[in-house]
Amino acid sequence: MSLFSLRRGQARARLVQAGVVLAAGAFVAGCGAGYRPVVSPINPSGPAAQPQTFIGVVSSTSPTTPGSITVVDYAGDTIMAQAVIGPGPTSFTLDETGSNGYTVNGDGTLTNFPVTSTLQAKNVQFTTLPTTASVVNLFSPSAGIWAADLNGNLIDVLSGFPGTFKLAVPVAATPVMVIGPNLVGQRNYAIAQNVTDSTGVACNVSPRTVGASGEAEAIEEASFTISARIPLGKCPVWAVETPDTKRVFVLNRGDDTITVINSQNNTLDACTPFVNQSGQTVTCHPSLPLSTAAGLAGTSAPAIAGPVYAEFNAATSQLIVADYDGNAVSVIDVSLDVYGNDSATFGTTYTIPVGTNPASVTALYDGSRAYTANQADGTVSEVNLVSHTPVKTLPVNGHPRTVISVQNSLYGKVYVASPDSPYLTIVRTDQDIIDATVLVQGNIVDVRSGNQNGSSGNAIVTSRKPGFGQPCYLPPTLLPATTIAGNPSACSTLP
Repeated sequence: MSLFSLRRGQARARLVQAGVVLAAGAFVAGCGAGYRPVVSPINPSGPAAQPQTFIGVVSSTSPTTPGSITVVDYAGDTIMAQAVIGPGPTSFTLDETGSNGYTVNGDGTLTNFPVTSTLQAKNVQFTTLPTTASVVNLFSPSAGIWAADLNGNLIDVLSGFPGTFKLAVPVAATPVMVIGPNLVGQRNYAIAQNVTDSTGVACNVSPRTVGASGEAEAIEEASFTISARIPLGKCPVWAVETPDTKRVFVLNRGDDTITVINSQNNTLDACTPFVNQSGQTVTCHPSLPLSTAAGLAGTSAPAIAGPVYAEFNAATSQLIVADYDGNAVSVIDVSLDVYGNDSATFGTTYTIPVGTNPASVTALYDGSRAYTANQADGTVSEVNLVSHTPVKTLPVNGHPRTVISVQNSLYGKVYVASPDSPYLTIVRTDQDIIDATVLVQGNIVDVRSGNQNGSSGNAIVTSRKPGFGQPCYLPPTLLPATTIAGNPSACSTLP
């Protein structure tokens, strides 16, 4: 081997050795601070966070002392804020956004306040109506207030916040409420009983003996003029409009019917029968019966229904009605076809027995169940809206008149208010148990929720005062008709 070859081999050996040392150094360095492991985040377990929803509770200690507004948080069933409002509030509602509240007070004023967790006394404002005004109920769309005024048979229109009196629209006798699409520039309907009894006793004591039929006045917002006068049944007490603004349903307690108004055409929902694409004959329905006396068939149909309150459930296109005098709930299909006409199943009615004197009803947002406030026996009934059967009955505080629901994610809650109790009862719907009771100042006048599903605004924008066919503070079994007849204000002053 030559000297050159020997030296070249030694050089190669040194290079190999150096490479081994470098590799070892790199391995040692990789085991130190330079190593950066890949971390996969772990998502939190448990139910989804609940959207923020506030419940407004208006209560009163007497007709002459200041009332209270209490804001309750849906997620924790805790009181977030309280404030003093006008004396002796008689009715309460929220606007379409669910963020502003209004009450009719015993001194003739209206109270305006935001329903938030930061509510303070300085946020409560008052509106002074004409001294002659006798306001029954409020309708509060996204802008302004519409008030049913018995003195002069007017609909008072107010604008801004707090509301400022703008004008008055003359309507038929004894207007009891206003209903509409909650949109500026659209058409609203004033529901009037068309009776001379401005005390409301007639439609409370004997609604079936009242001779006059009610009337709906169509008021055009653009001009504040009446564009149509639509006949109703006896003693209309409540009305509901569908979110698409195509139908208005008016509950007539005096003859156990529901008048259907086609608000697209501004007429009764009557048309020439036609055959749809499925070959079925479709007939429009100007009036839906709720009792056997009114023409409703079926083994569960009551002889007398006495509808006093209803909600429209968008998930199922059903009208859920509380039949106060029939101790039942009516579930009515009011779906439309693709052309906006009544569907082939429109008017199909299921009747479900519940407790005694259901004064109001609420349906969960998904349309699975409904709950009634049974005034006479002090209970809440749960019914299955799929099988149309009663499920459960729960006892609550007092004699409940109002029941509302909120369903946000995995479960919902039902809020029950009794006018003879200072306790708001809260029912958890996934277990159907009383979850909590919240004590407020004075007996509860009414309760409203900012929304029903955590994303949309308030669906009930009309207040509901006892009297004029609406259940009094105490049911007939506890408050005889003679007491009401002798004291026209009994509905708003008792207990």
